Amino acid sequence: MPFTELQRQLDERAAQGLQRRRHVLESAQGVRITVGGTTRCCEASGAGVPPPRLLPQTAGSASNVSEADGKSYLSFCSNDYLGLTNHPQLIAALQAGAQQYGVGAGASHLVSGHFAAHHQLENELAAFVNKPAVLLFSAGYLANLGAVQALVGRGDAVFADKLNHASLNDAMLLSRAEIKRYRHNDMAQLAQLLEQTKSGRKLIITDAVFSMDGDMAPLPELLALCEQHDAWLLVDDAHGFGVLGEDGRGSLSHFKSPPAPLLQGGEADDDIPPLKKGGRGDLAHCEKDNTLHSPRIIYMATLGKAAGVSGAFVAAEQVVIDTLVQHARSYIYTTASPPALAAALLASLNILREDDRRRGQLRKLIAQLRAGLMELPWQLMPSQTPIQPLLVGGNEETMALSEGLRARGIWVPAIRPPTVPQGKARLRISLSAAHSEQDVAQLIGALHELAC
Repeated sequence: MPFTELQRQLDERAAQGLQRRRHVLESAQGVRITVGGTTRCCEASGAGVPPPRLLPQTAGSASNVSEADGKSYLSFCSNDYLGLTNHPQLIAALQAGAQQYGVGAGASHLVSGHFAAHHQLENELAAFVNKPAVLLFSAGYLANLGAVQALVGRGDAVFADKLNHASLNDAMLLSRAEIKRYRHNDMAQLAQLLEQTKSGRKLIITDAVFSMDGDMAPLPELLALCEQHDAWLLVDDAHGFGVLGEDGRGSLSHFKSPPAPLLQGGEADDDIPPLKKGGRGDLAHCEKDNTLHSPRIIYMATLGKAAGVSGAFVAAEQVVIDTLVQHARSYIYTTASPPALAAALLASLNILREDDRRRGQLRKLIAQLRAGLMELPWQLMPSQTPIQPLLVGGNEETMALSEGLRARGIWVPAIRPPTVPQGKARLRISLSAAHSEQDVAQLIGALHELAC
């Protein structure tokens, strides 16, 4: 058999409790989801399951699926932080966009696939995040791949937090630049690495909100180091855009008043030069809208999480965006996303600007959850974002806890290596503004039951 070795590797993953499976949703994404089954494409037998049945949906309904068709769960596993994926205004905008533009772009942006809706969305996003220009991508993964590879290459250096998202890790590997990784949020080690690099472009890449930990990068301190060492900063705000900052403008808006520069996360070595007095210059001053602003920042955010639709964008100085148009291969050589999605995103952006109630609800739910889980035997990791990780440790124990919740009608995913380090498997609890206080109380009660 030509794939015997592949099957052996899959069997090893299953034995280690690391096997991944896809669960088939038969409802719209939301607080309550209906799960029809699990695909078994990775099991040792190699047996698959029939393709999922396509269920009819009635206009305006969250789901048309009965309990007999699949099991309903209270979900704490999506990145739909504001509950917009099934919002009627977005659905109506998508339908109108499809009527006007059709269902597909039909070409790349540089051929004939750049529609008026795409262009309008780029302009409005640029104004929303206070950047001169924006470029749309079909996914956050593609945005990071395209941006990093277009901006650095051989002879340059990339400095990366060790807990960065996989898309940033792949981007730096494919760029062929020299890679220098620093301990998570350790500004002392990063300063030392920057000081040791004497030539070439220097690009620091970081998550703004770390997707498996829920904590944030110290963006003002990173910008201070950029100024001192003439570096650029690429910020991946996939989990901050729409949630953090004024009107949900993201992590740059969250850091309204930069503190005095300091080194975090480790002891400063004697040979590390001090930061310049003030430490900011043109890099980290606050604009009139209180957004942390810098021409050195290359800002990436996704549009399939808090924004509720799909895609991503890079916001930066016009010269940076022009460079991406010329050199970002993941932008140039792919079909543009459907323009109807851009129409839906314009409606989503209006909601982000005008409806702060959803972010207020999220803040209340985060406080409720953290207060309710303080006495558990598992560590609730420090996070003030909708990502609330419960550190369990072992793979089997984490899977058992996730299954225990599922038996109680609650869906919370178990996150295992290699997504997180060995011995740090966890439940990744994701909160949404669509959750109620009763939903969160149900989760808290179930976890306390399982802890007994």
